[in-house]
Amino acid sequence: MKISKIEARDLSEAWFLCLRKTLDEGCEYKIDRGSYPGQRRKELDLAVVQVSYPGTRPLIPDVPQGVPPPSTMEYVERYLPYLMTSHRKKGEQYTYGRYLEKQIAEVIRMYREDGHNTNQAFMAVGDSQSLYQIDPPCLRMIDTRVREGRLIFIAYFRSWDLWAGFPSNLAAIQLLKEYMASEIGIEDGEMVAMSKGLHLYEYSWKLAKAVVRMS
Repeated sequence: MKISKIEARDLSEAWFLCLRKTLDEGCEYKIDRGSYPGQRRKELDLAVVQVSYPGTRPLIPDVPQGVPPPSTMEYVERYLPYLMTSHRKKGEQYTYGRYLEKQIAEVIRMYREDGHNTNQAFMAVGDSQSLYQIDPPCLRMIDTRVREGRLIFIAYFRSWDLWAGFPSNLAAIQLLKEYMASEIGIEDGEMVAMSKGLHLYEYSWKLAKAVVRMS
């Protein structure tokens, strides 16, 4: 298994660098089970993406003219309740907020009342029954740390669509981090995101190549 380390200044640069890395080094295979069975993916074995200043605006990548944007801030703002609250729309099996809503409040309380030097402020997504869902949660955990008065997030995705999921997910997670940092009374810090399934679906290969070529 190859570990791919990507270091970026902001979320936009992280996306561009991951596109290039996945196109160049990703393992290509046909999907047996999961989203788009029968289609092909290019996937990194294990990606570790470290972003020094994830709060830099814009949070969504600015793609070259003629390439459809992978996401928008309007979409991210609609997605944010899915991440932070337990409200579930009709047809949804779950929301990340179903698992995270109470944990978010507890992590804020923990840091405010008990102090910053702890390794217990960990938020889990999913449970033992998630494996039996048709589409189990992709985001599985957000771990946290406070260093030098800044809140750091470490997120893990079991499977992660690089083209459209990555920009929307990280923009929303960054907004969550900013909210929690404000509630705790500290500054916003860096972000580390990991996945053993960071991939590009076949439909997005040409788009990704166009972005890399034109950027």
